[in-house]
Formats: sequence, C-alpha cells, structure tokens
Amino acid sequence: MKFNSLVRPLFLVAATAGTAAFAQTAKPVVASAATPTTAAQNVVIDRALLNAFKALPARFEDPKNPITPEKVELGRMLYFDTRLSKNQDVSCNSCHDLNKFGVDGKPFSTGHKKQLGGRNSPTVYNSGGHLLQFWDGRAANLEEQAKGPILNPVEMAMPSAERVVETVKSIPGYVTAFQKAFPGEADPVTYDNLAKAIGAFERQLVTPSRFDKFLAGDDKALSEAEKVGLKKFLDQGCQTCHNGAAIGGSLQKLGLVVPFQSKDQGRFDLTKKEADRMIFRVPTLRNVAKTAPYFHDGSVKDLQTAVKLMAQHQFGKQISDDDAKSIVTFLDSLTGELPKSYIAKPKLPASGPKTPKPDPS
Repeated sequence: MKFNSLVRPLFLVAATAGTAAFAQTAKPVVASAATPTTAAQNVVIDRALLNAFKALPARFEDPKNPITPEKVELGRMLYFDTRLSKNQDVSCNSCHDLNKFGVDGKPFSTGHKKQLGGRNSPTVYNSGGHLLQFWDGRAANLEEQAKGPILNPVEMAMPSAERVVETVKSIPGYVTAFQKAFPGEADPVTYDNLAKAIGAFERQLVTPSRFDKFLAGDDKALSEAEKVGLKKFLDQGCQTCHNGAAIGGSLQKLGLVVPFQSKDQGRFDLTKKEADRMIFRVPTLRNVAKTAPYFHDGSVKDLQTAVKLMAQHQFGKQISDDDAKSIVTFLDSLTGELPKSYIAKPKLPASGPKTPKPDPS
C-alpha cells in the first residue's frame, strides 16, 4: 500500500536507465582527489553544521489526529488486513513490509491482478517527518495518504470508500475497535477514521540510530570512519536536501545542475505547472542501507552508485569511488533498530456473515 508505491519515498529520483545517467551530455566537474583519511585519524565535525538535522522524536505528532493506544491498536490491525483490498490479497504491509525496513525490495510493487505500478514503494518508517507524502507530494499528511492506495485500481483496487466502510462494518470486531478508538461518535466506522487509525499507527514507526546519539553530543556514537563519511557528506552539501529529523522529506528538483532524463516528470505530472517539472519529494536517508532499490523507479540497486549519481546531477560533480564509499559508511550509521513488538502482526478480527468474499475481477 502506502506512498502510492504503485503510482506511488534514497535520494530524490534516479535515472530511468540507472547508471546510464552518467552518459548524459553535460560535463560535470570532476572533484579533485582527496587525501585518504584513515580511521586512525581523529575527525572533527563542525557541530554547527549538524543543526541541519534533528534527532528522531518518539512519535510524529499531529494535533489534528491525537495518538491514543486504542487508535494505534486499530491502525495496526488495518495495516495488516488484506480485506481492505478488492481480492483480499494485498495489505499495506504487502508493499511496505515492516520486518524489511518498510519496503518490499522490488523496483515496483505488485498490486491487484499482479499489476505493477509506475513508482518504487518507499519506506514507511519515519515518514511522519516528511513535509508531504507520495513521490509527488500529492498528500498533505499520512492520514490523507492512507486513503489513496486502497482505492487505487492498480494497488488495492477497492471500488469506493463506501465499499471499504461496508466491508469494515461487516466485521464485528472492527466495529467494537472503532467504537473504542473514536469514543462518543454516533457512527465511528468511517473512511476518514480508518485513515486516522492507520496514520496514528504509522506516526510511531520511528527507528532511532547511533546518529541520533551523535546529534545529542555523544562523539563516540560514530566510528572514525563514519565521521569521515559524515564530513564528506557535509562538505558535498548533501544536507541541503537531506535534512531534518527524517533526513529528507522536502520537495526538491532532480537534476538541479546536470539535467536528468526521465519520462516521469515528478510533481509536474500532477500539477502541470512548469515550475514543478522534475520536482520530487526527497526520500529519507534513515535506514537507506536497507531499502534498496533506490530512486523513484527502483533502477539502482547499489547505494554507492546512487551516491555518485546524486553528486553528478545535483552538484555537477563526479566524486571518486573512495569518497562515495566513505559516504556510504556514514549512511550505514543511519540504520536503526526495528520496533519488533510494535510491528508484530496482530490477531485480526474474524469476518462476519456479510463480509464480502475476495473479488479477483
């Protein structure tokens, strides 16, 4: 489900031809070879530059959707429930596997009738820190985003929001769960409330890493080799786009210096505004070592290649393999621990006598 992985967040977006992007006509500046820095050397990071980042919060709050235990419990069940899809064979977790760092490891996810979408499924972890949702920023928040894939004919393919509500109301256990999650409402089983429950669950999908300890002042949280990579990351200016608690999540232009060839024109395809051509939402770099393949089309399997592509297209540089490898060493430090108990698949409520059957049509 999520993030419109089938029409639907490492870096901005990759070339549709992957590494062939290096063959574009513009000639980027070749970065001068840097003197290798060994792990034995003490690396000093200017902590003023770290103000571009923020430590992960325990949860990403939204006053419009207060998080409660009852709402989270309901959202967790809905996230795993395939009955929210027309053929009852696709759930949010199908494309955003919580045990696989929130991705399915495929360039494009498989949806209804084995259809493939046009964009890679990004990780759901730490997505509450994004400015907007979906690759083109079409949804304002997680709650709005949660509604999209369920009704998308390529993804979960439910024919209407009314059909979703009808299905949920046919399951007695869900009716009770909605009443607990939204007390005082005469008719709590609504499509809006379903999205709020899923959003509440997702807002606590956070994965703090050693980098958060480093941001808090623990210089020993990163190895010297990781600090070398961090310094190169900062020296290149990667934090211009990859910043904040999610280390990503804003809207930026792909191909800022060296034009990027892609049929997918990003936000322009949504708004038809020239200013939005090649504008994409910047993916989070948290857990990026675990969320291949990379970019909107899933065309790059190797993280080091992705780093070099971004240096070329965003800064007009061809950085060395050693520098790219060093940056990847730093990116490894952004891998957090999965909240195993929080993401454990719950027991789902039993279907009722009026619950619709799978529909493969």
